[in-house]
Amino acid sequence: MLGTRAARSAARFDTAQAARIVGVPARRLRQCVGAGLIQPVRDGRGRLQFDFVDLVVLRTMRGLMEKGVPVAQIRRVLRSLRRQIGDRPLTGLNVYADGRRVVAWDGASRWQPDSGQFLLNFEGGQVVRGAGKVARLERPAVRGRRITADEWYDLANELETDSPAEARAAYLHALEIDPRHIAAHVNLGCLLQADGDLGGAERHYRAAVEAEPANGLAWYNLGVLLEDRERRRDAVACYERAVWAEPEFADAHCNLALLYEELGQKQDAVRHLAIFRRLTRRGR
Repeated sequence: MLGTRAARSAARFDTAQAARIVGVPARRLRQCVGAGLIQPVRDGRGRLQFDFVDLVVLRTMRGLMEKGVPVAQIRRVLRSLRRQIGDRPLTGLNVYADGRRVVAWDGASRWQPDSGQFLLNFEGGQVVRGAGKVARLERPAVRGRRITADEWYDLANELETDSPAEARAAYLHALEIDPRHIAAHVNLGCLLQADGDLGGAERHYRAAVEAEPANGLAWYNLGVLLEDRERRRDAVACYERAVWAEPEFADAHCNLALLYEELGQKQDAVRHLAIFRRLTRRGR
């Protein structure tokens, strides 16, 4: 469970800071409070004060907010998840909107928190249609020559939104031509992670950082994946490599602050939080 308020961190963030860290409008944050999604404390002047646990809950639910899922439904989902997962941390779940359904994914199973109904990983029709599209995605010639890895990469980028199966095939073609194509590894990893193939995603992120150890984005994405798999210390190591490669990578500093707080390393949490605040103030 998320723990009692007494056992929670003493670190506090006002509404504007919390909204910026989570990536949602302050108005939406207040709606979450009003709906009982989280229960931040108030200071002596009545202002809301959020802690790290509040931010973790909001980050987990952010995708639903971005999809326009009503806050009342999110509250029901959160209540159901807390009952269904027992003592497991909420941060180990990927919660997203699949059409009209809200789906939870723990790395092994997908289910609808509202009903508790488990879902098959793939629908048969989708598999057949996707396989047909990939089979038709052949290597075309461009003015008498084979297209390059970069051209396959550009094609995959265009296909991602409407045809993710074809996009994956195009990224694989790019990697067949250039196994060290960093951006193709990173983007293919993102697609696989979104589809629940965490093992495949990790392999591509690791291939990217092996080919380019100073690629901050690849290290960051690998850190997010490992955090999703509850490998927090491994995730910390990846985020540290990300900020070593890109010292002004604000999101990596934010994630480090949250993880160090969870791990009880208060000084490290405060240090990265201070860097995050400095970077975000500069970007205003």
